Amino acid sequence: MKFYLSSYKIGNKAAELKNLISSNGKLGFIPNALDHVDPEARQESNKPRLQELAELGINVELLDLKDYFGKKEELEKKIASLDVVWVRGGNTFVLRQAMKLSGFDEIIKNLNRVDFLYGGYSAGICVLAPSLRSLEIVDDPLINPYKGLTETIWEGLGILDYLIIPHYKSDHPEAMKVDETVEYCKKNNIAFKTLKDGEVIIIE
Repeated sequence: MKFYLSSYKIGNKAAELKNLISSNGKLGFIPNALDHVDPEARQESNKPRLQELAELGINVELLDLKDYFGKKEELEKKIASLDVVWVRGGNTFVLRQAMKLSGFDEIIKNLNRVDFLYGGYSAGICVLAPSLRSLEIVDDPLINPYKGLTETIWEGLGILDYLIIPHYKSDHPEAMKVDETVEYCKKNNIAFKTLKDGEVIIIE
């Protein structure tokens, strides 16, 4: 699996992103990190994110994990039909809940496709870490918009062996809390990498 991991939105390597995806590639846009906000506000926030991906010539469709809660096999088939998943930012803990309830967490960890691309930004890349500890400084871990879960999920997907901390030293509302997160990680020996808004990590 390949990775395009941006601090915020698409970042400064849009040309590289386009090159990572075949000309007829299908992208599933996962919006669930915003499931705790007003539906109208969520829709308005998603519109430009979908548009900027479509402008790269990518075939984009919405992949709402809520449609697959308790339907892991259906989601597995859907992901098999895609070439890319793009996971937007929002609340990392809400996103992690949606991934668990749909079975996305197990599907993506077991996906054995060298041509598949996992892309995203902010919460969408934080969730790849072994643990979500320290992110409670930035995101409220007690928000639970779904039925079926009663406890915070602190375990990340563990696809990376470090935490990516986005919005570092950036003009972003969460920038000050990000500094606190970095200090927490240093004090608690949590492996991490920082990304400023615009910066991207590409793993092939």
